[in-house]
Amino acid sequence: MKQLTKAEEEVMQLLWELEEANVASIIDKMPNPKPAYNTISTIIRILENKAFVSHRKKGKGYIYFPLIKKEDYSSQSLNKLMNGYFNGSFRNMVSFFVKKNDMDIKDLEQILKEIDKEN
Repeated sequence: MKQLTKAEEEVMQLLWELEEANVASIIDKMPNPKPAYNTISTIIRILENKAFVSHRKKGKGYIYFPLIKKEDYSSQSLNKLMNGYFNGSFRNMVSFFVKKNDMDIKDLEQILKEIDKEN
């Protein structure tokens, strides 16, 4: 799976939230100052070329929808982060975030409980 730029990821986050949308609807959900219509339209075309997004015709325009699930992209991005910065060690990555984010023991215990529930 290809990596997304920050701008592409921002558009994908909105599409995952909206499930499907035209360019104007995506722009409406963006913070001010709003980007130009052509900018978002170009980003959508790039996402289509990367096979993250597809479209269907509606009237004179198009409705876009994600082809990649948010969970799949998140998992791939997290694995890349872990492999690139923490030598593939989940333990090293968690330890880093605990130290850098001043996570308290209750938060860490809660995370471990949630992991245990899913296994």
